[in-house]
Amino acid sequence: MSTLRMAAVSAEFGRDLEEDFAIAERLIKEAGEQGVRLLALPEACLGGYLLSLDDDSELDEGPPALALDGPEIRRLTALAGELTVVAGYCEAAADGRQYNSVVCVTGDGVLGNHRKVHQPLSEDASYASGDRFHAFDTPVGRIGMMICYDKAFPESARALALDGAEIGVCVSAWPGARTNASADLEKDRWKRRFDLFDRARALENQIVWLSANQAGTFGSLRFVGSAKVVDPGGEILADTGVTSGIAIAELDVAQALETARRSMGHLRDRRPETY
Repeated sequence: MSTLRMAAVSAEFGRDLEEDFAIAERLIKEAGEQGVRLLALPEACLGGYLLSLDDDSELDEGPPALALDGPEIRRLTALAGELTVVAGYCEAAADGRQYNSVVCVTGDGVLGNHRKVHQPLSEDASYASGDRFHAFDTPVGRIGMMICYDKAFPESARALALDGAEIGVCVSAWPGARTNASADLEKDRWKRRFDLFDRARALENQIVWLSANQAGTFGSLRFVGSAKVVDPGGEILADTGVTSGIAIAELDVAQALETARRSMGHLRDRRPETY
């Protein structure tokens, strides 16, 4: 039996890269001390998210754009060391565009990168859109990554599961409701959606699911936190609630997938010719 200790973070990150790296370093150190081998940090944790999801792009210049092969991502790999770390950032691509991206690294370098495909509200005013979902191998298993709104589309996680992902990692900057917002974030309807998507994506694909999210506030946005680890049956193993924290869980991933898929295998029992 080989278990994996994994964790998803709920934390507040902003525009100041130095401060963001200090927070990331603290979280990686804390996770490592608790035996975590896979750590998911939120969307846009390096440089912060957008200040608003309305068409207010003039509010500030937006997050700093970082090259995948640039010094900041190399700095992240150095911090990761023996851990496998997933973190969101604004990617400066060779084509001159900027993407809302998430990278997976270890101390050995970059293992995978995903550009957010689905863009909510006016996010497309700040970022270009990615065009694919793919899984990749890491020291802790085969992983598929997505960002925030991507998880609202079942096809995203299904594409990753069909590509062999054992663990889905979704990093978010998911805010509370824009209208009729609840004073109590725990009762916020957008938080309920966030949690429902996490559980459904894990269950329908029978994969392990890590969900990281921003916490606190940034600009006009109030984030719901709620980082969690979900098992292949859709059960929440660990959850931070709406505050900052680290949700840590330990699981034998291969055994959990085998057990979940033994009698009703959702991937095996598909009927693609009928859809």
